[in-house]
Amino acid sequence: MRTTVAYGEHPSQIVHIREPEGRGGPTPVAVLLHGGWWRDRFDASLMDPLSQDLADAGWAVWNVEYRRTGDDGGGWPQTLEDVEDALTLLGETAAGDRGRYDLGRVVSIGHSAGGHLALLSALDTGRAPVTTVVALAPITDLARCAEEGLGEGAVEPFLGPVPTARPYGESSPVSRVPLGVSQVVVHGDEDQRVPVEHSRDYVAAARAAGDDVDYREIAGADHFAVIDPAHRAWREVREYLSGL
Repeated sequence: MRTTVAYGEHPSQIVHIREPEGRGGPTPVAVLLHGGWWRDRFDASLMDPLSQDLADAGWAVWNVEYRRTGDDGGGWPQTLEDVEDALTLLGETAAGDRGRYDLGRVVSIGHSAGGHLALLSALDTGRAPVTTVVALAPITDLARCAEEGLGEGAVEPFLGPVPTARPYGESSPVSRVPLGVSQVVVHGDEDQRVPVEHSRDYVAAARAAGDDVDYREIAGADHFAVIDPAHRAWREVREYLSGL
């Protein structure tokens, strides 16, 4: 069963929660962050198949909606602040019901632009801690995305029309390493939306900075294979999560 709760006053500041059936004791939590180049024509329903799959596997799932660009009021840094506020609510919920969630296993799982937010969500320790990040074909370098014209010009409305070096750096996970948490980066080598080279370079930078990063490059996979529960890319993620 799915319930929806608000973590703020804006209509997009909501979380769709699925609890596992029949599981006793504190459950691990998967925080899902959808992609779509931060645009308001995409929403959290993109992650519904993974949400159900994880709930069936015994995870409590928080599928987070956030303010996006367009007419939704999103952009930098308010979109990331929404994710942080959702994590704050998770921490408060766990504190109010100590037998409900295992805050020692909070995995932030994001796809594409959601992967960007998932990686950055590990940096703030002032609320429910993210203990592991799973980044699926993530956006990791906004300056590079802008230079390469990725996302049909999505970086400009996210950062503003004339971003300087500072917001590019602050908003790019590749410039913020080390994140200080274990990471799994999964990327298909036939991704036409976010080139696989972005993840290769991010992983190299994160490892050089001291982060523990498990990199899975999936031969023949495109941008959306990584969020298909039936694809081997996601099965590799599930195998990794079963060991946490």
